[in-house]
Amino acid sequence: MSIRDWPEHDRPREKLLKIGAGSLSEAELLAILLGTGIRGRNALELARDLIADFGSLRAFLTADRTRACRARGFGPARYVVLQAALELTRRHYQELMTVGSALENPRATREFVQLRLRDLPYEVFCCLLLDSRYRVLGFEELFRGTIDGAIVHPREVLRLALSRNAAALILVHNHPSGIAEPSPADRNITVRLRDALALVDIKVLDHLVVGDGVCESFAERGWL
Repeated sequence: MSIRDWPEHDRPREKLLKIGAGSLSEAELLAILLGTGIRGRNALELARDLIADFGSLRAFLTADRTRACRARGFGPARYVVLQAALELTRRHYQELMTVGSALENPRATREFVQLRLRDLPYEVFCCLLLDSRYRVLGFEELFRGTIDGAIVHPREVLRLALSRNAAALILVHNHPSGIAEPSPADRNITVRLRDALALVDIKVLDHLVVGDGVCESFAERGWL
């Protein structure tokens, strides 16, 4: 049966309009993005199939293009729509983060860096660049490594900060293992960067370590 033949209160789009997106299941939200089903499967059934086939919604959303487009009923056109929706979400949080001081909106900062980094299969080291009022100037990826780590060069961090005229930085990196607990190496490089940047009056305000749904803060632990 087509979704159009369902009672209005059961249709995902009408349900969202009536009682809000938060009331919909993962499959219902995905069905709205899919728009239509395929022969023998309506959009909601197709959405449920995709989530089940990949093991979870997150696994489906983060699957690479080749694997995703091999799924029944999901080709390049739908992949484009899905990636556009994900990128809009990232940009939404990036815009929230740039309103006022980054220190006044730490939740938006954490949500943004988690959206950017938590599903990567390799480690990246990034800098959130801030002006003298701690407003966001930009977010830059500096180093990329393997699943075990990325080599960080203080000279390159210093060069980036000076080129963007940054007054402060928030350091960010991810742990592909999903465990956000900072390592001794993380602590050592943070101290080296803090001391090197202090020589040119640039502050390191925090170092955020992104894991699986967790973001640990050096500043909150009193390590900066």
